[in-house]
Amino acid sequence: MTPSLIWAAKHIVEKPLDPYGFPVVWYKTAMPMSDVMQNPPLSAYYGAAVGYAAGWSEYALHLAFFLPALAVVMGVYQLASELTSSPLVAGVIMLVTPGFLVSSTSIMSDVPMLALWMLAIILWRWGLKEGKPFYLAGSGLLIAACALTKYFGACLIPLLLLYSLWKRKSLGVWVLYLLIPVAILGGYQEWTGSLYGRGLLSSAAAYAGKTRAEHPMSFWGGSTVGLAFVGGCTLPALIFIPWLWRRTFILGACVAAALGAAAAAWGLVQCGSPFPKEHQGFLAVQLLLFIAGGISVLALGVSDVWRRRDADSVFLAAWVAGTFAFAAYLNWCVNSRSVLPLIPAAAILIVRRLDHVQRPPHSAVWALVVPLVVSGLLSLWVAWGDTTLANSEREAAQIVHDKTAGQPGRVFFFGHWGWQYYMQSFGAQPLDLAHLKEVTSADLIVQPENNNNPVAIPMALASSSEVIELHDRCWMATMCINRAAGFYSSILGMMPFTLGGVPDERYLLIRFYPWAFPLPYQPPPTTTK
Repeated sequence: MTPSLIWAAKHIVEKPLDPYGFPVVWYKTAMPMSDVMQNPPLSAYYGAAVGYAAGWSEYALHLAFFLPALAVVMGVYQLASELTSSPLVAGVIMLVTPGFLVSSTSIMSDVPMLALWMLAIILWRWGLKEGKPFYLAGSGLLIAACALTKYFGACLIPLLLLYSLWKRKSLGVWVLYLLIPVAILGGYQEWTGSLYGRGLLSSAAAYAGKTRAEHPMSFWGGSTVGLAFVGGCTLPALIFIPWLWRRTFILGACVAAALGAAAAAWGLVQCGSPFPKEHQGFLAVQLLLFIAGGISVLALGVSDVWRRRDADSVFLAAWVAGTFAFAAYLNWCVNSRSVLPLIPAAAILIVRRLDHVQRPPHSAVWALVVPLVVSGLLSLWVAWGDTTLANSEREAAQIVHDKTAGQPGRVFFFGHWGWQYYMQSFGAQPLDLAHLKEVTSADLIVQPENNNNPVAIPMALASSSEVIELHDRCWMATMCINRAAGFYSSILGMMPFTLGGVPDERYLLIRFYPWAFPLPYQPPPTTTK
């Protein structure tokens, strides 16, 4: 769960025309939300409508954000019915991928964006086929809505332009409908520029470049991590390999994957995050498998174009390749959310490949059922691991609240994600490093070990400290730097998830001596526009 979306939604209820006009402590000091939030606000408006109508309970919000997930599966089924002989299989493949299943249980912008993405594609194809301006105009509006949910949605403009040119062989009146999202995004850039001093569309692009420079990856490092995330998030492409490819291809993919995994594990390529020394061999084997799965996904697009050479095959291959290029080389980091948009195309390509591969009739059912069941069980396991992590943050916040209830002083904390949401719901305050002078010896500072934006605590000045440890027994990590797992950010790990023992979640509770103040920390310069 990302608390920033909920904060924006609550603010929109009060000021609907100023979605990001409030401060938030996210990068160690208070900053305008317009500087912190790198996603457009349409999901926040959706959340505001849900919260206003149904309340702000987690159940209501999760249910509301699960509805777009159903729309995605239905969209995959509809598109696959036009492109394959087994649309139901494509829909099930989509459902049992870890990248989609975990994302669909979260309160974030990614799945709503993908729902609009699928609907825009379907309407555009119908409009182009039947020559109906209503469908084309509707698709143009949906592309704009998709891009205003997540900026990546704007990639539909060149993608559908390529498909239409390949299909029609020349420009036509249809191209004018692709100007609808261009005009709306231009208006959005001007509107946010007048509100916040700079357009948020260009600001997000600048943020991606800046953050990637702070955590650099080489081309080969980005390729390795990108393939690992694609293979892990699109798990059926890995599990179906024996049914999809000949032995020579499988051998070549495994050799290439082994070289990439070895280079990443030994630090021979720059991957943006260190590879853990503990359990190195076991984690390297998982990395090898994920890279092989990623190679399988990209190869599906290439082989489909080679075999069919029509607009549909080019469209699917460009969909996969373009999303991979963005996730691996252009986004602020590699993460499962940036890989998510290619999963529908991968699901359809798997079915198209299975349609082409000759199988004995008596084994056809088992050739489908076994990989899907295995993938579904593993994806549920990954979702359980992610849920366990989220629940541990809520449990830790509750423990801190119970320990400090009735005690003098305030509770400050470092760390973000759901941990920040729950801590603030209990009345704790995120520690603003620009205002350390406000902290006294009666106050408690809490720092989680497994979180982002860590701060070095001067423990020599501490008068007392206590550690809260929460045991994780699910054996599946989605965010753990000590297990190379970085589902939401490759800065923490070069795989979306990893199997194996997960370290305990640790939270450090600290008080300082009176003479330790002001604490020795030089805050970062405030952001100016």
